[in-house]
Amino acid sequence: MAENTQAQAMQTAAAETAAKNQTRPPRGGRRDGGRPARAQATAPEEKQFDERVVHIDRVARVVKGGRRFRFRALVVVGDHKGKVGIGTAKGADVTAAVSKATEVAKKHFVNIQLYKGTVPHEAEAKVAGARILVMPAAAGTGLIAGGVVRTVLEVTGVSNALSKSLGSSNKTNIAYATIAALQSIEPSKNWVTTKLKAARKSTQTEKKPVVKKEAE
Repeated sequence: MAENTQAQAMQTAAAETAAKNQTRPPRGGRRDGGRPARAQATAPEEKQFDERVVHIDRVARVVKGGRRFRFRALVVVGDHKGKVGIGTAKGADVTAAVSKATEVAKKHFVNIQLYKGTVPHEAEAKVAGARILVMPAAAGTGLIAGGVVRTVLEVTGVSNALSKSLGSSNKTNIAYATIAALQSIEPSKNWVTTKLKAARKSTQTEKKPVVKKEAE
């Protein structure tokens, strides 16, 4: 009797285990018990503009309770095709300052005239105490520039150029002076030379109508 009771108990336990295995969901999160599908790796979107953080500075404002510290960021944004913008902004932390400065730079884009990876002619501009000189260079020369000027030229799309900083070392003023110098560049079709003036004068004289006097 004891053996029969023990056998029945084993059969009952086996039946309960089989029922649990049938009702238990398959491993891996799939109905067929296979491995779960891997999340599709999304390729990162290519940025349309090249964003460069040029300088980050901590500034303080004196208030009644003491000093209030914030951060100021200088950002240069360009598309390497002659479009560039500069922005500066303040924020409670570095991330906020950089994002604000980037938005400011994108709202103040300017178009620069380029010629075969360099500038068509030399240009100079002065902003406050900073004075920047930018000159064209032959292919293969590279960018002979440093600091802020180099960053601005790179994001603009200039690959060969010479430059010289002739004034203040303030990075914000240097950046704006570089943009001013690049904006002053004129394309070759707008250049005025002595030969061009002579050609224009000759064409103007040829186009003048000849008025014949009637015989009295």
